[in-house]
Amino acid sequence: MSDATFLGLPAIDAAQPGDEHPGVAILGIPFGVPYPSPGHTAGCADAPDAIRARSRRLANFADHHDFDLDAPMLVVSPPLRVVDAGDVNGTPDDGPGNAARAEVAVRSLLATAAIPIVLGGDDSVPIPVLRAYAGGAPLTILQVDAHLDFRDEVAGVRDGYSSPMRRASEMDHVERIVQVGLRGVGSARPADVAAARAAGNVLITARELREGGVPRVLEQVPQGASLFIVVDLDGLDPSVAPAVSAISPGGLSYDEVGDLMGGAAARCHVVGAAFTELVPALDVNGLSALVVVRMVMRLLAGLDRNR
Repeated sequence: MSDATFLGLPAIDAAQPGDEHPGVAILGIPFGVPYPSPGHTAGCADAPDAIRARSRRLANFADHHDFDLDAPMLVVSPPLRVVDAGDVNGTPDDGPGNAARAEVAVRSLLATAAIPIVLGGDDSVPIPVLRAYAGGAPLTILQVDAHLDFRDEVAGVRDGYSSPMRRASEMDHVERIVQVGLRGVGSARPADVAAARAAGNVLITARELREGGVPRVLEQVPQGASLFIVVDLDGLDPSVAPAVSAISPGGLSYDEVGDLMGGAAARCHVVGAAFTELVPALDVNGLSALVVVRMVMRLLAGLDRNR
């Protein structure tokens, strides 16, 4: 057990994961495809280290009773094997190289039948991650985000953090996208909203989730689907997770997101997840990093119980 890994988990090399089936692999992807002026999102590259560091406070309690679950995190026997595959190498100014290396790393993990749980990085990171699933079962994407992320390009960049759901909608292996938590105003233009709806995306605002409840949202996710979950941390309310690059009031609660992930794991075959847009430099007392740690723990519990 290494104290430099997520929850002190055993470490493997994503490039050479070995022959043993990892079950679930935590993978850090600090660098995505930047814009010429990335703003606060440049700080997202520090997030994988910050999340791992925050997780180490809970490492000694991972087998204790978790009142969010009314049981320890992992209860099924034989135990779910969870490992930490380290970080994908990258640099702030090499978007194409960052994306290529991320896609290769995820493909390497998928070749071992592992379920990758990705720690970003800004919200451009899901683009190469999702591309790595080409050739597999058709994917449904459940995205939690305040923003639509359906711009075709920004400043000539087509794979940036405003475009992951647009790029996903163009992938032949993605058959359905459910976007939850939308609110406020961001980079989406009216034409982008129309294009997302024309592509068949299901758009659910934060208000609609509160009014209809999590079970109503889960009805939009096909039973038994191969599901990839994307959580942009700004999908949560700032009172829960304030350390994000594009803060927006009125977001989802911690329990709403946890129930979404747990319900999705019970309803579907979760094949991967990505948590993005944490800015550690803005994180007072490590609260937002702790929220990511707890969301990953709740997702691991869902995967464990629904094997």
